[in-house]
Amino acid sequence: MSKNDNPLRDPKTLSPATQLVHGGGKRTDFNETSEALFLNSGYSYPSSEHAELLFQGKLPGGHNYSRFANPTVDMFQDRMALLEGAEAARAFASGMAAVTNAVMSQVRAGDHIVAAQALFGGCRYVVEDYAPRFGVQSTLVDGRDPQNFARAMQPNTKLVFIETPTNPTLELVDIQAVADIAHAHGAKLIVDNVFSTALYQKPLQLGADLVTYSATKHIDGQGRVLGGIVLGSKALIEGDVHTFLRQTGATLSAFNAWVLLKGLETYALRVERMTDSAEKVAAAIADHPKVNRVIYPHHQSHPQYELAKRQMTRGSTLMAIDVKGGQDGAFALSDNLAVVLISNNLGDSKSLITHPRTTTHARLTEDVRLETGVTPGLVRLSVGLEDPDDLIADLMFGLDQV
Repeated sequence: MSKNDNPLRDPKTLSPATQLVHGGGKRTDFNETSEALFLNSGYSYPSSEHAELLFQGKLPGGHNYSRFANPTVDMFQDRMALLEGAEAARAFASGMAAVTNAVMSQVRAGDHIVAAQALFGGCRYVVEDYAPRFGVQSTLVDGRDPQNFARAMQPNTKLVFIETPTNPTLELVDIQAVADIAHAHGAKLIVDNVFSTALYQKPLQLGADLVTYSATKHIDGQGRVLGGIVLGSKALIEGDVHTFLRQTGATLSAFNAWVLLKGLETYALRVERMTDSAEKVAAAIADHPKVNRVIYPHHQSHPQYELAKRQMTRGSTLMAIDVKGGQDGAFALSDNLAVVLISNNLGDSKSLITHPRTTTHARLTEDVRLETGVTPGLVRLSVGLEDPDDLIADLMFGLDQV
């Protein structure tokens, strides 16, 4: 038996940790061990007929312009698709570019979107402000009860959009229940899976049609580059998603794709370590007298704990802390930290804390913020790779100053 008969040559048989190191790799004739970085914008063709067939889409896997496809970006897309269990993927210049494409590529004037009201501010803007400019109306609902989606569906509803856990309040949406409702009405479901990560939640297996990520977060996870990705069936990705990307041009750069490929090699190690620490931090500060509550999906105090255990294998790296004293208390905590940095990013190797009311959700009205749980005392904590004992000591000191 030769090594070509080894069943492990099929990447689908490998564990996620191994897929993240080897998946999607395409070596040149130089047999490099690190993925090659193709910084070219264009390509030459051996003949005019070859170019004609390529532009007609009759030569699969070919490249004609790096706005459409690039070998380094291909490798990133293929590796992420393997991890996600998706048939195909397309990468974008940022997470918001990915979300905007996923939503807008699936709707036309006269269509209707149903979305959970607890969304990242930029995502909410896409469905609430941007889509209506092009004749696509939207209805936002409390995503914690799947029946709210059922009640909001209309004959022209083509799309349901959710993120779970939500940013920044860590609310959960029952993906399978909402997928069933969407499909019963002939609509598609998009899930923003950033907070959970591809390691701990599989929306496509639960019925989602498209999954989006800001690759800036855990996938790079080291504060270096921007990126985004949309994953799903070959028909959806190579159809409307690719067409919208090709014509609007929010393409991921080859250099960023290369950095993200390097990030994926340590993705499992980083996210698992960060999750270990997040569990310890949540348990340690939950009973602090200056904390109204800690919101962490796999902490037993979470009101949707049973759902979290059912659709997330672990609680991931993010939590919210409702600090006593409102905004003054939240600021006092944040401003007295030495290890945890104040930043609106997340999923980073460095622990980061932000006050959503005055940053990521500042454009929303106070009524909307309160309706979605973004209270004056709420802070979002992204747990990094530092020693968890140092993080706990830092947070305890900050809370003692509230």
